[in-house]
Amino acid sequence: MYNFFAAVSRMKHIERWNLMRSSAKESLSEHTCEVAMLAAALCNINNAVFDGKADAGKASLIALYHDASEVFTGDMPTPSKYFNEKMRSVYSELEKSADEKLLGMLPKELKPAYQEIFFADKNSIEAKFVKAADKLSAYIKCLEERSSGNSEFKDAEKSLKEIINAIDLPEIKYFINEFLGAYGKTLDELK
Repeated sequence: MYNFFAAVSRMKHIERWNLMRSSAKESLSEHTCEVAMLAAALCNINNAVFDGKADAGKASLIALYHDASEVFTGDMPTPSKYFNEKMRSVYSELEKSADEKLLGMLPKELKPAYQEIFFADKNSIEAKFVKAADKLSAYIKCLEERSSGNSEFKDAEKSLKEIINAIDLPEIKYFINEFLGAYGKTLDELK
């Protein structure tokens, strides 16, 4: 009996933004689903608009598991995770150990496929899109919270906007120009 999928499915119990007062709770599963959709969108923009060759399926898979280690580590708040270089390094090692523990829950014949997902080449365009989509997802959460009147996310929104604006990917700029404004609309306005 292998525990990998049962362990990963526990992402639905990990609450994100746990130090922030949120008007809408967000689980790690919800976050990874949104990151997968956004990463695939960035790949599709890359291919259709910028004549690229990004693999949306690969990016989606990387995104679905990009925070899987948090089933063991929990969602460490950003101020703690990035407190200083030593803390960042220690947390990075902790995440790697948690990922390895998860991979150890697979039969040997499946490990190579999942190692490729968990430890994808960070320089690949798909991994870059996942990283950008992760920031974009957090920024969208801030926009949604602020539009519901929650000022708790004001500083996070400002910080994430600066991070996103500094991402040197034309696909992000395209997404921001063509899609981001719709996130402030009501359901009736989206129809």
